Amino acid sequence: MTEPKPITEIWKPELVRLPKLTFARKLFRWFGHNCIVKLTANLCLNINVEGMENFPKTGPLLIVINHIGDADAVAVVSQLPNPPDALGKIELYDLPILGKLMDWYGMIWLHRGTADIRAIKSALDGLAENRIIIIAPEGRYSLTGALEEGSGGAAFLAYKSGAPVLPITVTGTENENVYGNLKRFKRAKVNIKVGKMLHLANQFSTRQEAVREGTSQIMAALANLLPEKYRGEYS
Repeated sequence: MTEPKPITEIWKPELVRLPKLTFARKLFRWFGHNCIVKLTANLCLNINVEGMENFPKTGPLLIVINHIGDADAVAVVSQLPNPPDALGKIELYDLPILGKLMDWYGMIWLHRGTADIRAIKSALDGLAENRIIIIAPEGRYSLTGALEEGSGGAAFLAYKSGAPVLPITVTGTENENVYGNLKRFKRAKVNIKVGKMLHLANQFSTRQEAVREGTSQIMAALANLLPEKYRGEYS
């Protein structure tokens, strides 16, 4: 039996907003992306990437990824040409040092397990500004290592904004693989696949039906990029 998806116990709606791209934040993002994220990825991971030709030159864009370990975001973001905006669980805000760094970067903080209207509006505002937003539609890292049921947030954002969806999958970032290799002073082998963009057309009579079908399309696109053992609910 699948464990229920987590519901945020921390409630800090005042922190949820679309970060303003001030000069200081742009500079911090550039430094973080090029000098921290890429360096960390190169030191800790041996990454192979396929399909970068599918990555568009401009936004708006909604990137959806599978989630199997702590290193997923670092692995994927390290391969992107520019630092994206990202939705992240509010629990990370309270982490020593890392939480503050993520806030300075400008996370769109999200209260999981609730209809977080502020987070949704912030992401929609970002897409309206032609930004690139990254989200993990499963809502947590998989407890089985394979795809779990997707939540409807990504499909809702795509339908509401009209932004294309770009599926990107990562394998090899399971915690036991990454941390196990680091203990032996080795880099974990990680594979990233960038799929073709999806355009979700709203041809349904109700929003619920559109989001349900859109979620199925998004998760199927992720599954098609993954080896069979990672497809889980979408085998």
